[in-house]
Amino acid sequence: MLTDFFLIAKIKEGDVHAFETLFRRYYAPLCWYSASMTGSMEVGEEVVEELFYTLWRDRSELNVLRSVKSYLYGAVRNESLQYCQHLEVRDRYSEQVLAVADNQPTDDPHRQMEYRELEQLIQQTITRMPERRQSIFKMHRLEGKTYVEIAAALSLSVKTIEAEMSKALRTLRNDIENYTQLT
Repeated sequence: MLTDFFLIAKIKEGDVHAFETLFRRYYAPLCWYSASMTGSMEVGEEVVEELFYTLWRDRSELNVLRSVKSYLYGAVRNESLQYCQHLEVRDRYSEQVLAVADNQPTDDPHRQMEYRELEQLIQQTITRMPERRQSIFKMHRLEGKTYVEIAAALSLSVKTIEAEMSKALRTLRNDIENYTQLT
């Protein structure tokens, strides 16, 4: 659509009115599109808001070669799919943690000692994390808050929360793997 390309050109020049026009034109349909993929309107809104934030932030490098509508829908599709993949990984991790929790040591003193050592290792790993990562990890894992809730509470993007959680989980995984190889 020619008017969309005109808006993109004006946005690249820093025209806030053109940005608002594009935002109003596509915000609601993009939210519905993302929500249909993620299963949540709240997540859909977050995905679309993040897209428009990035579009404005990186407007000088913006290079739309096909239709603007296709560009926006493609970006929302990619982010929504990435969110769903993240949920799958998180669910698999939760299932593994629950499976381990079901096998917690009961009467065997040796297993009880291993379990306490592992708990201590996890606590040490968490306290070594940077403050923001530690806070995000605790809010999500201990308080049960969603990434969207954490992002709102800390005035960060959901992407930042996802990245910090990925780093935290990678660190925990590495420390636990190192521990299990030593025992």
